[in-house]
Amino acid sequence: MTSLDTEAIQFAKDGDVAVITMQFAPHNLVGKTLSEALIDNLKRAEREKARAVVIKSGLRHFSAGAEMSLFENAGARRNDVDFVGVLRAFDELPIPIISSVHGIAVGGGFEIALASDLIIAAASAKMGLVEATLGLHPLMGGVQRLIDRVGLARAKEIVLLARRHDAATLERWNVINRVVPDSELEAVTMSVAREIAAGPTVAHAATKRLASLYSNNGMRAADEAMADIADAIYRTADLQRGLDAFATTGPGSAVFEGN
Repeated sequence: MTSLDTEAIQFAKDGDVAVITMQFAPHNLVGKTLSEALIDNLKRAEREKARAVVIKSGLRHFSAGAEMSLFENAGARRNDVDFVGVLRAFDELPIPIISSVHGIAVGGGFEIALASDLIIAAASAKMGLVEATLGLHPLMGGVQRLIDRVGLARAKEIVLLARRHDAATLERWNVINRVVPDSELEAVTMSVAREIAAGPTVAHAATKRLASLYSNNGMRAADEAMADIADAIYRTADLQRGLDAFATTGPGSAVFEGN
């Protein structure tokens, strides 16, 4: 594994998996520093041709929310932290992103996880959008991303009541993808990431793009874009590898190289 430490984030490559470890003490509070570091490291993952990305924390908690200084005046909130830029970086990265959550993930920290494609959480993790306890509502896409995952009624419940929920409850509500024993979080996360990274990377990018298009523009827009989005897949060597393997050794036997 190769790695590079920065003030807020450690970036490492484990084979084809980029591992982005938030280490912005004391609690990975979301503000200008962590937001810019996330954007920079997601771009780096693409430059270094990662085929899957894991976002996790090297501290006690995944993230305890936003820096409180952001709420002191509207000008600082709007001009100093590019929350929309963070969301676009997650959405537009043509690589699946997995958030691996332990400890507390609330407010903006939970919204980082919600912006990811998959969420795997330790059984002891506690998550929630608790902004209403401060007289706010979620400022980094949490409302709309919860609606995408669980529907309007449940999303409103989560935001309006502003509670911390255990991982098992959020898995049952389809907010998160998988709950694992605390001791197995890293192993399970990396196993899933490696499985995705071993897949047809261009096809995965197309899946992510189509899902985003549906989320943003609806079913008809996604239907009408399917053929154009699929064009890139037909030009890949991985498709040929998949077809050849299917013909010679059967389904599920292809070894993809991400091109």
